This record gives sequence, structure tokens and C-alpha cells, in this order.
Amino acid sequence: QVQLVESGGGLVQPGGSLRLSCAASGFSFGYLTIGWFRQAPGKEREGVSCIRTGGGATAYADSAKGRFTLSRDNAKNTAYLQMNSLKPEDTGVYYCAVSADSAACLATMPMKEEMYRRWGQGTQVTVSS
Repeated sequence: QVQLVESGGGLVQPGGSLRLSCAASGFSFGYLTIGWFRQAPGKEREGVSCIRTGGGATAYADSAKGRFTLSRDNAKNTAYLQMNSLKPEDTGVYYCAVSADSAACLATMPMKEEMYRRWGQGTQVTVSS
């Protein structure tokens, strides 16, 4: 079965950390661009971070810079979003997605959802005391 599965979400206090995982099955994403998006309650979905294939260049939304780190392990068909110094405004459903187009991840944000063709079901992140 071809799918992306996110995991690692949960409830964390402000200032805490979480590591989200995105595991691909049924296909190899070693040659694909990977993106993480999030949707806060009542807001549109927004791109958070992405990583290209090859050298693994990354890009981050301003809200994530300095706090989030995206990495990939192609051998495990898994990507990881390490989130530190979490804030209440980081609350939302986090989705991973893949694109065959390297232009889907440029240093000049924002990321374009329409360039990502396969999506996971999302994992909830709640930052609250």
C-alpha cells in the first residue's frame, strides 16, 4: 500500500520539544522532495519546512527558523522534523507530503501545496501548559 504516515505528535508544554516522523511505504522517497505543512485551528494550511533530494538542502518558514530541523533518512524511507522551543502558536495538525519537483522546496518560501502530490493523514501537535 502506497502511503505516508506521520507520527510523533502529542501534547507538550511551551518550551518543550517533539520529533515528528514521516514514514513512506509502498514507494521510495529517496528521489522526492519532502515537505511538512501544518494547519492551526481556524487557519489555512501553511508550509513549515521542506527538504530536497540529493544534497538535502532545507528551507524553513520564518516561524520555524532556528527552532525546527528537518532531516531525512532515505535508507529508512523516513523524514524527521525536530521541533524545539515549541510555542502555543505551533499548535495544529502537521502533515508531511512529497513532490517529484525539486522546485517544490526553494529557499524563497512559501511552499506551494499544489506541488505536493501525496500526503499523509496528519498528526496533532498541541502546545499548551
